[in-house]
Amino acid sequence: METPARTESTGSAELPFDVFARDCPSRETLEHVTGRWGSLTVGALYDGARRFNELRRRVDGVSEKMLSQTLHALERDGIVHREAQPTNPPRVDYELTPLGREIAERLLSLIHFVEGSMNPVLAARQSYDATRGGR
Repeated sequence: METPARTESTGSAELPFDVFARDCPSRETLEHVTGRWGSLTVGALYDGARRFNELRRRVDGVSEKMLSQTLHALERDGIVHREAQPTNPPRVDYELTPLGREIAERLLSLIHFVEGSMNPVLAARQSYDATRGGR
Protein backbone atom coordinates (compact mmCIF):
# COMPACT_ATOMS: atom_id res chain seq x y z
CA MET A 1 0.00 0.00 0.00
CA GLU A 2 1.44 3.37 -1.02
CA THR A 3 1.61 6.25 1.41
CA PRO A 4 0.12 9.45 0.03
CA ALA A 5 2.65 12.22 -0.49
CA ARG A 6 2.46 15.23 1.76
CA THR A 7 3.08 18.69 0.43
CA GLU A 8 5.21 21.41 1.89
CA SER A 9 4.80 25.02 0.95
CA THR A 10 7.95 26.64 -0.37
CA GLY A 11 6.44 30.03 -1.08
CA SER A 12 5.24 30.06 -4.66
CA ALA A 13 5.07 26.34 -5.41
CA GLU A 14 3.94 23.22 -3.61
CA LEU A 15 6.35 20.29 -3.79
CA PRO A 16 5.38 16.75 -2.78
CA PHE A 17 7.64 15.15 -0.18
CA ASP A 18 7.32 11.57 0.99
CA VAL A 19 10.22 10.16 2.99
CA PHE A 20 9.05 6.64 2.14
CA ALA A 21 9.58 7.28 -1.59
CA ARG A 22 13.02 6.17 -2.79
CA ASP A 23 13.95 9.38 -4.59
CA CYS A 24 12.50 11.89 -2.14
CA PRO A 25 15.13 14.42 -1.00
CA SER A 26 13.65 14.37 2.49
CA ARG A 27 15.06 10.87 2.95
CA GLU A 28 18.64 12.14 2.67
CA THR A 29 18.01 14.94 5.16
CA LEU A 30 16.33 12.50 7.56
CA GLU A 31 19.43 10.32 7.32
CA HIS A 32 21.70 13.29 8.06
CA VAL A 33 19.66 14.26 11.11
CA THR A 34 18.90 10.84 12.56
CA GLY A 35 22.16 9.05 11.86
CA ARG A 36 24.34 8.45 14.91
CA TRP A 37 26.70 11.37 14.37
CA GLY A 38 24.10 13.74 12.94
CA SER A 39 21.71 13.42 15.87
CA LEU A 40 24.51 13.72 18.43
CA THR A 41 25.99 16.74 16.64
CA VAL A 42 22.64 18.51 16.40
CA GLY A 43 21.95 17.73 20.05
CA ALA A 44 25.37 18.97 21.12
CA LEU A 45 24.85 22.28 19.32
CA TYR A 46 21.52 22.94 21.01
CA ASP A 47 23.17 24.72 23.95
CA GLY A 48 24.96 27.16 21.66
CA ALA A 49 27.76 27.64 19.18
CA ARG A 50 30.84 25.46 19.48
CA ARG A 51 34.20 25.28 17.82
CA PHE A 52 35.13 22.09 15.98
CA ASN A 53 37.30 20.59 18.73
CA GLU A 54 34.75 21.50 21.42
CA LEU A 55 32.13 19.68 19.40
CA ARG A 56 34.42 16.71 18.86
CA ARG A 57 35.02 16.40 22.60
CA ARG A 58 31.27 16.69 23.31
CA VAL A 59 30.36 14.01 20.75
CA ASP A 60 32.60 11.39 22.31
CA GLY A 61 33.87 8.77 19.86
CA VAL A 62 33.36 10.66 16.60
CA SER A 63 36.42 10.86 14.37
CA GLU A 64 37.61 14.16 12.95
CA LYS A 65 36.71 12.96 9.45
CA MET A 66 33.19 11.84 10.41
CA LEU A 67 32.46 15.06 12.30
CA SER A 68 33.67 17.11 9.36
CA GLN A 69 31.48 15.14 6.93
CA THR A 70 28.52 15.39 9.28
CA LEU A 71 28.90 19.15 9.69
CA HIS A 72 29.17 19.63 5.92
CA ALA A 73 25.97 17.64 5.32
CA LEU A 74 24.08 19.50 8.06
CA GLU A 75 25.32 22.84 6.76
CA ARG A 76 24.23 21.94 3.23
CA ASP A 77 20.76 21.05 4.55
CA GLY A 78 20.47 24.41 6.31
CA ILE A 79 20.55 22.88 9.80
CA VAL A 80 23.97 24.14 10.88
CA HIS A 81 25.58 27.51 10.22
CA ARG A 82 29.38 27.68 9.90
CA GLU A 83 31.09 30.96 10.61
CA ALA A 84 34.79 31.42 9.97
CA GLN A 85 36.42 34.31 11.84
CA PRO A 86 39.27 36.09 10.02
CA THR A 87 41.77 35.58 12.82
CA ASN A 88 45.17 33.99 13.08
CA PRO A 89 44.88 31.11 13.74
CA PRO A 90 41.50 30.82 12.01
CA ARG A 91 38.49 30.32 14.26
CA VAL A 92 35.41 28.49 13.01
CA ASP A 93 32.19 28.33 14.99
CA TYR A 94 29.24 26.06 14.31
CA GLU A 95 25.72 26.80 15.48
CA LEU A 96 22.20 25.67 14.73
CA THR A 97 20.03 27.65 12.34
CA PRO A 98 16.40 28.29 13.34
CA LEU A 99 15.47 25.10 11.44
CA GLY A 100 18.28 23.26 13.23
CA ARG A 101 17.01 24.43 16.63
CA GLU A 102 13.53 23.13 15.87
CA ILE A 103 14.95 19.79 14.75
CA ALA A 104 17.20 19.65 17.85
CA GLU A 105 14.23 20.19 20.17
CA ARG A 106 12.45 17.22 18.64
CA LEU A 107 15.58 15.06 18.64
CA LEU A 108 16.38 15.90 22.25
CA SER A 109 12.86 14.84 23.28
CA LEU A 110 13.55 11.45 21.71
CA ILE A 111 17.06 11.28 23.20
CA HIS A 112 15.75 12.04 26.70
CA PHE A 113 12.96 9.49 26.26
CA VAL A 114 15.47 6.80 25.24
CA GLU A 115 17.80 7.68 28.14
CA GLY A 116 14.86 7.45 30.55
CA SER A 117 13.81 4.11 29.12
CA MET A 118 17.13 2.34 29.45
CA ASN A 119 16.24 0.22 32.49
CA PRO A 120 13.44 -1.61 30.64
CA VAL A 121 15.60 -1.76 27.50
CA LEU A 122 18.49 -3.35 29.38
CA ALA A 123 16.10 -5.80 31.07
CA ALA A 124 14.64 -6.73 27.67
CA ARG A 125 18.13 -7.27 26.26
CA GLN A 126 19.09 -9.47 29.18
CA SER A 127 15.91 -11.53 28.80
CA TYR A 128 16.39 -11.81 25.03
CA ASP A 129 20.03 -12.86 25.39
CA ALA A 130 19.13 -15.41 28.08
CA THR A 131 16.55 -17.10 25.85
CA ARG A 132 18.68 -16.92 22.70
CA GLY A 133 21.93 -18.21 24.17
CA GLY A 134 23.55 -14.86 24.83
CA ARG A 135 25.54 -12.58 22.68
